[in-house]
Amino acid sequence: MLASTALLSTPLLAAPAPQAAAAPQARDAVALATKLAQWQLAHMTDTGHVSRITTETRNPRAWEQAVFWVGMTALADAGAPPEIAQAVVATGRANDWTPAKRPYHADDLVITQSYLWAAKHGAGAAAIAPTRARFDYIVANPPRVGLAFYQPPSGYDGTECLTRYCWCDALFMAPPAMIELSRQTGDRRYRDYALREFWATTDFLFDPAAHLFYRDSRFFERRDEAQRKQFWSRGNGWVFAAMARIIPLLPKGDPDRVRMEKLFVEMAGTLKGLQKPDGYWAPSLLAPEESPPESSGTGFYTYGMAWGVRAGLLDRAAYTPVVRKGWDALVRSLQPDGRLGWVQQVSDRPERVAADDTQFYGVGAFLLAATAVAELDRAPSKR
Repeated sequence: MLASTALLSTPLLAAPAPQAAAAPQARDAVALATKLAQWQLAHMTDTGHVSRITTETRNPRAWEQAVFWVGMTALADAGAPPEIAQAVVATGRANDWTPAKRPYHADDLVITQSYLWAAKHGAGAAAIAPTRARFDYIVANPPRVGLAFYQPPSGYDGTECLTRYCWCDALFMAPPAMIELSRQTGDRRYRDYALREFWATTDFLFDPAAHLFYRDSRFFERRDEAQRKQFWSRGNGWVFAAMARIIPLLPKGDPDRVRMEKLFVEMAGTLKGLQKPDGYWAPSLLAPEESPPESSGTGFYTYGMAWGVRAGLLDRAAYTPVVRKGWDALVRSLQPDGRLGWVQQVSDRPERVAADDTQFYGVGAFLLAATAVAELDRAPSKR
Protein backbone atom coordinates (compact mmCIF):
# COMPACT_ATOMS: atom_id res chain seq x y z
CA MET A 1 0.00 0.00 0.00
CA LEU A 2 1.58 3.30 -1.08
CA ALA A 3 -0.04 5.57 1.46
CA SER A 4 -2.82 5.53 3.99
CA THR A 5 -6.39 5.29 2.79
CA ALA A 6 -7.06 8.71 4.32
CA LEU A 7 -4.36 10.29 2.19
CA LEU A 8 -5.39 8.73 -1.07
CA SER A 9 -9.14 8.96 -0.68
CA THR A 10 -9.33 12.66 0.16
CA PRO A 11 -10.34 14.53 -3.01
CA LEU A 12 -8.32 17.50 -4.13
CA LEU A 13 -10.60 20.52 -4.37
CA ALA A 14 -8.88 21.94 -7.42
CA ALA A 15 -6.24 20.10 -9.42
CA PRO A 16 -2.99 21.82 -10.44
CA ALA A 17 -2.98 23.27 -13.94
CA PRO A 18 -2.01 20.71 -16.60
CA GLN A 19 1.57 20.83 -17.79
CA ALA A 20 2.74 21.04 -21.38
CA ALA A 21 3.97 17.83 -22.94
CA ALA A 22 7.26 16.91 -21.34
CA ALA A 23 10.48 15.80 -22.96
CA PRO A 24 11.51 12.20 -22.20
CA GLN A 25 14.05 13.36 -19.61
CA ALA A 26 11.38 15.42 -17.85
CA ARG A 27 8.99 12.49 -17.75
CA ASP A 28 11.76 10.31 -16.35
CA ALA A 29 12.57 12.82 -13.57
CA VAL A 30 8.93 13.22 -12.54
CA ALA A 31 8.34 9.46 -12.66
CA LEU A 32 11.40 8.77 -10.53
CA ALA A 33 10.41 11.46 -8.04
CA THR A 34 6.87 10.07 -7.89
CA LYS A 35 8.20 6.61 -7.11
CA LEU A 36 10.34 7.99 -4.29
CA ALA A 37 7.41 10.06 -2.97
CA GLN A 38 5.26 6.94 -2.92
CA TRP A 39 7.93 5.10 -0.95
CA GLN A 40 8.05 7.95 1.57
CA LEU A 41 4.26 8.14 1.84
CA ALA A 42 4.28 4.49 2.79
CA HIS A 43 6.79 5.21 5.58
CA MET A 44 5.47 8.42 7.16
CA THR A 45 4.69 6.80 10.51
CA ASP A 46 7.32 4.08 10.36
CA THR A 47 10.42 6.00 11.40
CA GLY A 48 12.55 2.90 11.87
CA HIS A 49 14.29 3.82 8.61
CA VAL A 50 15.54 7.13 10.07
CA SER A 51 19.04 6.81 11.53
CA ARG A 52 18.78 9.69 14.00
CA ILE A 53 15.39 10.19 15.61
CA THR A 54 14.83 13.62 17.17
CA THR A 55 12.01 15.04 19.25
CA GLU A 56 10.54 16.38 15.99
CA THR A 57 10.90 13.41 13.64
CA ARG A 58 7.40 12.05 14.30
CA ASN A 59 5.73 15.48 14.39
CA PRO A 60 3.76 16.01 11.14
CA ARG A 61 3.93 19.79 11.59
CA ALA A 62 7.66 20.04 12.37
CA TRP A 63 10.34 20.84 9.83
CA GLU A 64 11.72 17.35 9.17
CA GLN A 65 8.45 16.17 7.64
CA ALA A 66 7.37 19.63 6.47
CA VAL A 67 10.18 19.95 3.95
CA PHE A 68 8.97 16.72 2.38
CA TRP A 69 5.54 18.30 1.93
CA VAL A 70 7.13 21.36 0.31
CA GLY A 71 8.73 19.02 -2.21
CA MET A 72 5.39 17.30 -2.70
CA THR A 73 3.74 20.58 -3.72
CA ALA A 74 6.38 21.04 -6.42
CA LEU A 75 5.90 17.46 -7.58
CA ALA A 76 2.13 17.92 -7.78
CA ASP A 77 2.63 21.02 -9.93
CA ALA A 78 5.00 19.09 -12.20
CA GLY A 79 2.27 16.71 -13.37
CA ALA A 80 2.58 13.85 -10.89
CA PRO A 81 -0.43 11.53 -10.39
CA PRO A 82 -3.37 13.05 -8.45
CA GLU A 83 -2.52 11.06 -5.32
CA ILE A 84 0.44 13.39 -4.71
CA ALA A 85 -1.70 16.52 -4.50
CA GLN A 86 -4.37 14.64 -2.58
CA ALA A 87 -1.80 13.64 0.03
CA VAL A 88 -0.72 17.26 0.54
CA VAL A 89 -4.30 18.40 1.08
CA ALA A 90 -5.16 15.46 3.33
CA THR A 91 -2.15 16.12 5.54
CA GLY A 92 -3.04 19.79 5.86
CA ARG A 93 -6.55 18.88 6.92
CA ALA A 94 -5.26 16.29 9.39
CA ASN A 95 -3.02 19.03 10.86
CA ASP A 96 -6.04 21.39 11.11
CA TRP A 97 -3.93 23.69 8.88
CA THR A 98 -1.93 24.80 11.93
CA PRO A 99 1.81 25.46 12.24
CA ALA A 100 3.89 23.73 14.87
CA LYS A 101 3.94 25.07 18.44
CA ARG A 102 6.76 27.61 18.82
CA PRO A 103 5.34 31.00 17.83
CA TYR A 104 8.48 32.50 16.28
CA HIS A 105 10.71 29.55 15.43
CA ALA A 106 11.19 29.34 11.65
CA ASP A 107 11.39 25.54 11.76
CA ASP A 108 7.81 25.48 13.04
CA LEU A 109 6.58 27.62 10.13
CA VAL A 110 7.85 25.72 7.06
CA ILE A 111 4.77 23.48 7.00
CA THR A 112 2.70 26.56 6.19
CA GLN A 113 4.21 26.59 2.69
CA SER A 114 2.20 23.46 1.91
CA TYR A 115 -0.96 24.98 3.40
CA LEU A 116 -0.59 28.07 1.22
CA TRP A 117 -0.17 25.83 -1.82
CA ALA A 118 -3.37 23.99 -0.89
CA ALA A 119 -5.21 27.28 -0.52
CA LYS A 120 -4.26 28.19 -4.09
CA HIS A 121 -5.56 24.85 -5.30
CA GLY A 122 -9.02 25.00 -3.83
CA ALA A 123 -8.71 24.33 -0.11
CA GLY A 124 -9.94 27.86 0.55
CA ALA A 125 -9.48 30.42 3.30
CA ALA A 126 -9.60 27.79 6.04
CA ALA A 127 -6.24 26.47 4.81
CA ILE A 128 -4.46 29.74 5.59
CA ALA A 129 -6.41 31.16 8.54
CA PRO A 130 -4.14 29.70 11.28
CA THR A 131 -1.04 30.65 9.27
CA ARG A 132 -2.26 34.21 8.91
CA ALA A 133 -3.04 34.43 12.62
CA ARG A 134 0.51 33.24 13.46
CA PHE A 135 2.14 35.68 11.06
CA ASP A 136 -0.07 38.52 12.29
CA TYR A 137 1.25 37.85 15.78
CA ILE A 138 4.86 37.83 14.60
CA VAL A 139 4.71 41.09 12.66
CA ALA A 140 2.82 42.80 15.48
CA ASN A 141 5.28 41.56 18.12
CA PRO A 142 8.70 41.36 16.45
CA PRO A 143 11.37 39.81 18.67
CA ARG A 144 13.90 42.23 20.15
CA VAL A 145 17.04 40.13 20.18
CA GLY A 146 20.33 40.09 18.32
CA LEU A 147 21.55 37.49 15.85
CA ALA A 148 24.57 36.21 17.76
CA PHE A 149 24.16 32.53 18.59
CA TYR A 150 24.79 32.01 22.31
CA GLN A 151 23.69 28.57 23.47
CA PRO A 152 22.82 28.52 27.20
CA PRO A 153 23.57 25.64 29.58
CA SER A 154 19.91 24.62 29.30
CA GLY A 155 20.54 23.49 25.74
CA TYR A 156 20.05 24.38 22.09
CA ASP A 157 16.34 25.22 22.25
CA GLY A 158 17.02 27.87 24.89
CA THR A 159 19.11 29.94 22.46
CA GLU A 160 17.55 33.40 22.51
CA CYS A 161 18.22 34.32 18.89
CA LEU A 162 16.15 31.41 17.56
CA THR A 163 13.16 33.75 17.65
CA ARG A 164 14.82 35.41 14.62
CA TYR A 165 16.59 33.93 11.58
CA CYS A 166 19.97 33.62 13.29
CA TRP A 167 20.84 30.32 11.57
CA CYS A 168 20.99 30.14 7.81
CA ASP A 169 18.54 27.22 7.49
CA ALA A 170 15.77 29.54 8.67
CA LEU A 171 15.86 31.44 5.37
CA PHE A 172 14.27 28.42 3.68
CA MET A 173 11.79 27.74 6.45
CA ALA A 174 9.80 30.94 6.97
CA PRO A 175 10.36 33.72 4.39
CA PRO A 176 8.86 31.91 1.35
CA ALA A 177 5.64 31.35 3.30
CA MET A 178 5.39 34.93 4.53
CA ILE A 179 5.97 36.33 1.05
CA GLU A 180 3.43 33.95 -0.48
CA LEU A 181 0.89 34.98 2.14
CA SER A 182 1.38 38.59 1.07
CA ARG A 183 0.70 37.54 -2.52
CA GLN A 184 -2.48 35.75 -1.57
CA THR A 185 -3.84 38.41 0.79
CA GLY A 186 -2.42 41.64 -0.60
CA ASP A 187 -1.02 42.48 2.86
CA ARG A 188 2.59 43.65 2.46
CA ARG A 189 3.41 43.38 6.14
CA TYR A 190 4.40 39.71 5.87
CA ARG A 191 6.60 40.30 2.84
CA ASP A 192 8.29 43.31 4.38
CA TYR A 193 9.00 41.48 7.64
CA ALA A 194 10.39 38.40 5.86
CA LEU A 195 12.68 40.38 3.59
CA ARG A 196 13.90 42.66 6.36
CA GLU A 197 14.89 39.59 8.36
CA PHE A 198 16.32 37.82 5.29
CA TRP A 199 18.71 40.70 4.65
CA ALA A 200 19.61 41.09 8.33
CA THR A 201 20.63 37.42 8.40
CA THR A 202 22.49 37.72 5.11
CA ASP A 203 24.42 40.76 6.30
CA PHE A 204 25.36 38.85 9.44
CA LEU A 205 26.15 35.33 8.17
CA PHE A 206 27.30 35.77 4.57
CA ASP A 207 31.07 35.69 4.08
CA PRO A 208 31.80 38.05 1.17
CA ALA A 209 35.26 36.56 0.66
CA ALA A 210 34.05 32.96 0.38
CA HIS A 211 30.63 33.86 -1.14
CA LEU A 212 29.01 31.39 1.23
CA PHE A 213 26.95 31.44 4.44
CA TYR A 214 28.13 30.42 7.88
CA ARG A 215 25.54 28.22 9.55
CA ASP A 216 25.44 30.61 12.53
CA SER A 217 27.83 32.88 14.41
CA ARG A 218 29.44 30.00 16.33
CA PHE A 219 31.21 29.07 13.10
CA PHE A 220 32.81 32.45 12.34
CA GLU A 221 36.15 31.42 13.83
CA ARG A 222 35.89 27.66 13.44
CA ARG A 223 38.48 25.99 11.18
CA ASP A 224 39.23 22.41 10.21
CA GLU A 225 42.60 20.71 10.65
CA ALA A 226 43.80 22.29 7.41
CA GLN A 227 42.73 25.72 8.73
CA ARG A 228 39.88 26.00 6.24
CA LYS A 229 36.63 27.74 7.10
CA GLN A 230 33.73 25.40 7.72
CA PHE A 231 30.83 26.00 5.39
CA TRP A 232 28.17 23.34 5.79
CA SER A 233 26.72 21.99 2.55
CA ARG A 234 23.09 21.60 3.62
CA GLY A 235 23.17 24.94 5.43
CA ASN A 236 24.15 26.74 2.25
CA GLY A 237 21.73 24.51 0.35
CA TRP A 238 18.86 25.81 2.47
CA VAL A 239 19.75 29.37 1.49
CA PHE A 240 20.31 28.63 -2.19
CA ALA A 241 17.00 26.78 -2.46
CA ALA A 242 15.24 29.53 -0.50
CA MET A 243 16.24 32.11 -3.09
CA ALA A 244 14.96 29.90 -5.90
CA ARG A 245 11.62 29.85 -4.09
CA ILE A 246 11.50 33.54 -3.13
CA ILE A 247 12.70 35.28 -6.30
CA PRO A 248 9.70 34.23 -8.45
CA LEU A 249 7.37 35.62 -5.77
CA LEU A 250 8.81 39.15 -6.12
CA PRO A 251 7.91 41.54 -8.96
CA LYS A 252 10.50 41.87 -11.70
CA GLY A 253 12.59 44.96 -11.12
CA ASP A 254 11.75 45.08 -7.42
CA PRO A 255 14.90 46.20 -5.54
CA ASP A 256 14.74 43.17 -3.22
CA ARG A 257 14.45 40.85 -6.21
CA VAL A 258 17.36 42.51 -7.99
CA ARG A 259 19.52 42.23 -4.88
CA MET A 260 18.54 38.60 -4.33
CA GLU A 261 19.21 37.66 -7.95
CA LYS A 262 22.70 39.13 -7.60
CA LEU A 263 23.32 37.12 -4.42
CA PHE A 264 21.97 33.96 -6.07
CA VAL A 265 24.29 34.32 -9.07
CA GLU A 266 27.24 35.04 -6.78
CA MET A 267 26.62 31.90 -4.74
CA ALA A 268 26.01 29.82 -7.88
CA GLY A 269 29.41 30.77 -9.26
CA THR A 270 31.12 29.61 -6.09
CA LEU A 271 29.07 26.42 -5.78
CA LYS A 272 29.72 25.50 -9.40
CA GLY A 273 33.43 25.38 -8.62
CA LEU A 274 32.88 23.29 -5.49
CA GLN A 275 30.96 20.44 -7.11
CA LYS A 276 33.00 17.25 -6.90
CA PRO A 277 33.78 15.15 -9.98
CA ASP A 278 31.20 12.57 -8.83
CA GLY A 279 28.45 15.21 -8.96
CA TYR A 280 27.95 15.61 -5.21
CA TRP A 281 28.86 18.52 -2.99
CA ALA A 282 30.91 17.70 0.10
CA PRO A 283 29.23 18.00 3.55
CA SER A 284 31.98 20.51 4.34
CA LEU A 285 32.12 22.49 1.12
CA LEU A 286 35.80 23.40 1.30
CA ALA A 287 36.94 19.88 2.25
CA PRO A 288 36.03 17.64 -0.70
CA GLU A 289 38.77 15.10 -0.01
CA GLU A 290 37.00 14.05 3.22
CA SER A 291 33.63 13.67 1.57
CA PRO A 292 31.24 10.76 1.29
CA PRO A 293 28.31 11.19 -1.08
CA GLU A 294 25.72 13.53 0.49
CA SER A 295 22.32 13.91 -1.12
CA SER A 296 20.49 16.63 0.83
CA GLY A 297 22.85 19.50 0.04
CA THR A 298 23.27 18.10 -3.47
CA GLY A 299 19.48 18.05 -3.88
CA PHE A 300 19.12 21.71 -2.95
CA TYR A 301 22.00 22.80 -5.19
CA THR A 302 20.72 20.81 -8.15
CA TYR A 303 17.29 22.34 -7.62
CA GLY A 304 18.66 25.87 -7.43
CA MET A 305 20.97 25.49 -10.42
CA ALA A 306 18.23 23.99 -12.61
CA TRP A 307 15.80 26.71 -11.58
CA GLY A 308 18.43 29.40 -12.21
CA VAL A 309 19.12 28.17 -15.75
CA ARG A 310 15.41 27.97 -16.53
CA ALA A 311 14.85 31.47 -15.10
CA GLY A 312 17.65 32.90 -17.26
CA LEU A 313 19.85 33.90 -14.33
CA LEU A 314 22.53 31.28 -15.01
CA ASP A 315 24.20 30.61 -18.34
CA ARG A 316 22.72 27.45 -19.84
CA ALA A 317 25.94 26.20 -21.42
CA ALA A 318 27.96 26.69 -18.24
CA TYR A 319 25.47 25.41 -15.69
CA THR A 320 23.50 22.64 -17.40
CA PRO A 321 26.44 20.21 -17.00
CA VAL A 322 26.46 21.05 -13.28
CA VAL A 323 22.75 20.23 -13.07
CA ARG A 324 23.18 16.96 -14.98
CA LYS A 325 26.04 15.81 -12.77
CA GLY A 326 24.06 16.71 -9.65
CA TRP A 327 20.95 14.91 -10.88
CA ASP A 328 22.93 11.81 -11.83
CA ALA A 329 24.43 11.80 -8.32
CA LEU A 330 20.98 12.06 -6.77
CA VAL A 331 19.70 9.17 -8.86
CA ARG A 332 22.68 7.08 -7.70
CA SER A 333 21.66 7.87 -4.11
CA LEU A 334 18.47 5.85 -4.48
CA GLN A 335 18.83 2.55 -2.64
CA PRO A 336 17.60 -0.92 -3.68
CA ASP A 337 14.74 -0.83 -1.14
CA GLY A 338 13.41 2.43 -2.64
CA ARG A 339 14.67 4.92 -0.08
CA LEU A 340 16.85 7.94 -0.81
CA GLY A 341 20.22 7.27 0.78
CA TRP A 342 23.29 9.29 1.69
CA VAL A 343 21.23 11.95 3.53
CA GLN A 344 23.18 13.57 6.34
CA GLN A 345 21.07 13.30 9.48
CA VAL A 346 19.77 16.21 11.55
CA SER A 347 22.70 18.42 12.51
CA ASP A 348 24.13 21.91 12.27
CA ARG A 349 27.52 21.02 10.75
CA PRO A 350 29.23 18.50 8.45
CA GLU A 351 29.14 14.91 9.73
CA ARG A 352 29.56 11.34 8.56
CA VAL A 353 26.98 9.93 6.13
CA ALA A 354 26.11 6.33 5.24
CA ALA A 355 24.42 4.83 2.19
CA ASP A 356 21.23 3.87 4.04
CA ASP A 357 20.87 7.22 5.87
CA THR A 358 17.61 8.84 4.81
CA GLN A 359 15.31 11.56 6.10
CA PHE A 360 12.05 13.28 5.12
CA TYR A 361 13.78 16.57 4.28
CA GLY A 362 16.28 14.81 2.02
CA VAL A 363 13.38 13.39 0.04
CA GLY A 364 11.89 16.89 -0.13
CA ALA A 365 15.14 18.20 -1.62
CA PHE A 366 15.15 15.36 -4.16
CA LEU A 367 11.58 16.16 -5.23
CA LEU A 368 12.43 19.84 -5.67
CA ALA A 369 15.49 18.92 -7.74
CA ALA A 370 13.52 16.46 -9.89
CA THR A 371 10.81 18.97 -10.70
CA ALA A 372 13.33 21.69 -11.57
CA VAL A 373 15.26 19.28 -13.80
CA ALA A 374 11.98 18.31 -15.46
CA GLU A 375 11.11 21.97 -16.04
CA LEU A 376 14.54 22.59 -17.50
CA ASP A 377 13.93 19.82 -20.01
CA ARG A 378 10.49 21.06 -21.03
CA ALA A 379 11.39 24.32 -22.74
CA PRO A 380 14.22 26.79 -23.42
CA SER A 381 15.35 29.34 -20.88
CA LYS A 382 12.99 32.20 -20.07
CA ARG A 383 15.67 34.77 -20.77
